[in-house]
Amino acid sequence: MDRSTFVLAAMSPAGGRRYSPVQIQKLMFLLDREISDLVGGPYFAFQPYHYGPFDKTVYAVLESLADQGHLDLDDRMVNRRSYALTPSGLEAGLAALGELDRRAQDFIRRSSEFVRKHTFSALVSAIYKKYPEMRQNSVFQH
Repeated sequence: MDRSTFVLAAMSPAGGRRYSPVQIQKLMFLLDREISDLVGGPYFAFQPYHYGPFDKTVYAVLESLADQGHLDLDDRMVNRRSYALTPSGLEAGLAALGELDRRAQDFIRRSSEFVRKHTFSALVSAIYKKYPEMRQNSVFQH
């Protein structure tokens, strides 16, 4: 599975609902950190940054998926970007998800729900609690 297909699979449990930048970064981090061996990863090189684990490559992949018509990138509001799979992206993502090991599928579904149900503050705090090394360059005070 290539990186773009992995991102589609990771986003597919949301069923086309939107992810914020922090949600997508933390989702990719959790999957890389926890199930790389099940999905042929890691796909990214996360580093501690202002709000925890960050890799700018995640955004490059999202831009590429948008260019291919698989992702809707909403950047009309400054500092309020959001990302959602288009119908073609969702179809491709669900197909890719279905090809993964059942344990990976379950973890991806749970992780997608986890990142989408938490506020920015709660999500960053939860990541710092489990991965304290990712707090190293933080500007976030909780």
